Formats: sequence, C-alpha cells, structure tokens
Amino acid sequence: MTYIEFRKLIHNALQTNPNGLTWKELKDTLNLPYKIPCQTWIYQLEDEIQLVRTKGRSSAYIWKIDN
Repeated sequence: MTYIEFRKLIHNALQTNPNGLTWKELKDTLNLPYKIPCQTWIYQLEDEIQLVRTKGRSSAYIWKIDN
C-alpha cells in the first residue's frame, strides 16, 4: 500500500465519521495491513488533511479531521 492509498482511505473514513475513530477502529474497518501507523505518515496526514489526534477516555487516540 502506498502512502497516497493510505491517505485516501483514512481521509474518506474520517470524513464519514466526524466524531473520529481510533487507530484500531480504522485498522479493522479499512482492513489495513499495519499493526501500528507509521509516524512519518501521521505527520504528513496532519499537514495534508489536517489530521488531529486527541486523547480518548482510554489510552487510545481519537483521529479526526480538523475542519
């Protein structure tokens, strides 16, 4: 999977779920082949699609698009 494919999947999923999703929810829903997300790609997503990650109630971060 290329970064462009990854970005498109994440962006579409987060637009559909404005309240955000955890990495596990994204991974399971999108059937992503990664155990953990690549930090470099996360930084690119923050810059390119305005990804914001905030601490959830547990130790998981909620991924959202900042509109």
